[in-house]
Amino acid sequence: MRSTRGWAAAGHSTVRPIALERRDLRPDDLAVRVDYCGVCHSDLHALHAHTPGSAVPLVPGHEFTGVVTEIGSAVRRFAVGDAVAVGNIVDACLACDMCAAGQENFCREFPTLTYGGTDRQDGLPTFGAFAREYVVREEFAYPLPESLDPAAAAPLLCAGITVWEPLRTLGVGPKTRVAVVGLGGLGHLAVRLAVALGAETTVISRSADKADDAHRLGAQGVLVSTDADAMSAARGRFDVIIDTVAVAHDLAPYLALLALDGALSQVGYLGRISVDTMDLLIGRKKLTSAGSGGRAHTAELLEFCAAHDVVADIELLPSSRADEALERLARGDVRYRFVLGMGDLDDDRPAAAQP
Repeated sequence: MRSTRGWAAAGHSTVRPIALERRDLRPDDLAVRVDYCGVCHSDLHALHAHTPGSAVPLVPGHEFTGVVTEIGSAVRRFAVGDAVAVGNIVDACLACDMCAAGQENFCREFPTLTYGGTDRQDGLPTFGAFAREYVVREEFAYPLPESLDPAAAAPLLCAGITVWEPLRTLGVGPKTRVAVVGLGGLGHLAVRLAVALGAETTVISRSADKADDAHRLGAQGVLVSTDADAMSAARGRFDVIIDTVAVAHDLAPYLALLALDGALSQVGYLGRISVDTMDLLIGRKKLTSAGSGGRAHTAELLEFCAAHDVVADIELLPSSRADEALERLARGDVRYRFVLGMGDLDDDRPAAAQP
C-alpha cells in the first residue's frame, strides 16, 4: 500500500488531517500528485450524510488536477511528469451498452465514484482527492491541456462536465437561444460554455445583483425571475434552459419560457419534482436531466476549454483552510468555486492515523 496525507470528515462541515493508504499500482494505474481539488456542493452533502465515528473515513474531493508521478507497467497514454485531470468517476465496467456508448457515468454495473465508492477489484472503499496523492486507472485520467490554469481547470471535471453534456447533447450552437437558471458554480460555467459555443445566452436570476457578473461572463441578457412582467414577456423565448438550482423548486415558470420543441435540463437538484404534463404538452417541450459525463465528452470538454480559454472563476485556498471553504460554500459566499491547493500537505505537521 502507498501512504499519503489528506483530510477526512470530522463533522457536518469540517475535516481533520488523516494519514491515508492508497492501493499499490496495478498495471493500468497512474499515481497522481494532487495539486488542486475543487470543493463541490456534493462534498457538503456527503459530509452532512456521513456518520460521525464511522469505521470508514470519508475523504471528499472529486474534481482535481495534478501531475503523474509513477505509472503501471501497462500504461501507454501517460508518462511521469504529465499534467492530468480526474473527475468524479474513476472506473466502470467498460463492457455494457452505456459504456459502449461512451456514457461510463451511466454504467449498468455502476461507475466507481472517486470517493464514497467501492473499488471494482478489491472491494475496498474509495477515498477522494482532499489528499496529496490519488491512484487512478489510466482510462479515467485525462491529459490536462498546457494552456489551462490547473487550479481554475479543476472544477471543469465536475461542474464543467455536468453542464457540458446537456449543452452538447441538446445541440447548442450559434443559432440556439440558451438560458441558464442560477449563477453559481455550475451556472457560471454553463454561461461561459454556452457563449463559447456561439449561443445567445441569458442568465435567469432571482435578482439583478449578478447582472454585472453575467455580462462579464459573456451573457447577453439577464432575466429576473421574480419580475412577473419580465417573465411573461419572455414566454417562448428559449430553445434550451439549463437549470442549476440546487433546491426543490417549481419548474412551471421555466417551462413556460421554452419555445416549440424546447428543452429544460435540470442539473442542479437531485430529488422528486412535480410537473403538470400540460406544461410539457403545449409546445412539445422536453424535461431532461444530466449528471457528470462520459469519457469522450470529458476529453472533448477539456480540449474545447483550452481552445476557447474557458475555466472556472475560483478562490484558491490552501487545503488547511478546507473548513473555511466548506462553511462559506454552505452559505453561498463564493464566486464561484473554491479550489484547495494540496501543496501544504507536504509540510511536517503530524496527521491523524487512518482508522
